Amino acid sequence: MIACQSETLGIEFPNVSPEECLKAMHLVLPNGTVLVGEQALPEIFKRLKRYWPFAVIFNFPGMKTLSGFFYRWFAKYRYQIAGFFHFSFTKNK
Repeated sequence: MIACQSETLGIEFPNVSPEECLKAMHLVLPNGTVLVGEQALPEIFKRLKRYWPFAVIFNFPGMKTLSGFFYRWFAKYRYQIAGFFHFSFTKNK
């Protein structure tokens, strides 16, 4: 994983711009294919041993549309969501 603000982003992945990286996650496969946003989710799940069964969900009818909607919503509100969880966890300590 490389942060979008990292100086090495352009060196290691010249086909991923920092501006686009900040809009959505990018997964660069070993063959150089770049998957963006919700396109990356099934591939990430496939590659994580513990979570590979979740990749099957993306094969269900309508899941590409639904995952795209959810991903865009989550990306838009990610900082508020992170703040909510941070507040919830620190409040309960």
